[in-house]
Amino acid sequence: MFKTKKFFKFAVLALMSVFFLAACGTDDEGSKGATSGDSTGGDSDKIVFGVKFDTKLFGLKNPTSGEVEGFDIDIAKLLAKEILGDENKAEFVEVTSKTRIPLLNKGDIDAIIATMTITEDRKKEVDFTEVYFEAGQSLLVKKGSPVQSIDDLTKDTTVLAVKGSTSTDNIRAAAPNAPVLEFENYAEAFTALKAGKGEALTTDNSILMGMASEDDSFELVGGTFTDEPYGIAVKKGNTELLDKLNKALKTIHSNGEFDKVYDKWFEGF
Repeated sequence: MFKTKKFFKFAVLALMSVFFLAACGTDDEGSKGATSGDSTGGDSDKIVFGVKFDTKLFGLKNPTSGEVEGFDIDIAKLLAKEILGDENKAEFVEVTSKTRIPLLNKGDIDAIIATMTITEDRKKEVDFTEVYFEAGQSLLVKKGSPVQSIDDLTKDTTVLAVKGSTSTDNIRAAAPNAPVLEFENYAEAFTALKAGKGEALTTDNSILMGMASEDDSFELVGGTFTDEPYGIAVKKGNTELLDKLNKALKTIHSNGEFDKVYDKWFEGF
């Protein structure tokens, strides 16, 4: 009898230990999940921004340093500094026009600052900050091209664009007879233009400026034919981060930091 009682006592203690460890493990995992998944600018130590890696002047990966550079990058760093006290708490993940909203909704990134036009359709999927950059769609062509405006686009002039961007829908509406050839990103589209696969490349004038700045045999023509207000996107319902980003944007405008970054990248255009 003594042995049976002793065995029962040890069994109970062993089971209690298992439950205790399991409870501790559950709390620990829950704690880890909250920490790693809460990079929203609240109690987190970073904000993960989705940015372009292929768009000169806005977000372009420097092949020498391996760092991504541009207007959007510098603005994101200023926002991180305002919200978290340190610009180095801005972390960057590459997105394209096609992948940026899916990555945001999956939780891989906290915010998108990637030449993203605010539209009514996109407002159904994400929440936007106030406008931080005013752009407009234009055309980039080889110097001397017969295409000098939107009116010169016909069934015989192929236009190059990027998948997932508003530019594709806009050009089809503005020049319905012109064939449109789509690419995954701007680098591919510009390479195709240089190779003669189309007569014009269309997207926001701000992005086309970057392309023209790296190859002066191309030029922007015809002015702009749309209004493209850029906003920073956050996951639908993330009002905490949205409010902090809007407040930080207001601050960097009022203290002159925004203008310094703008002049750094766009002076001369």
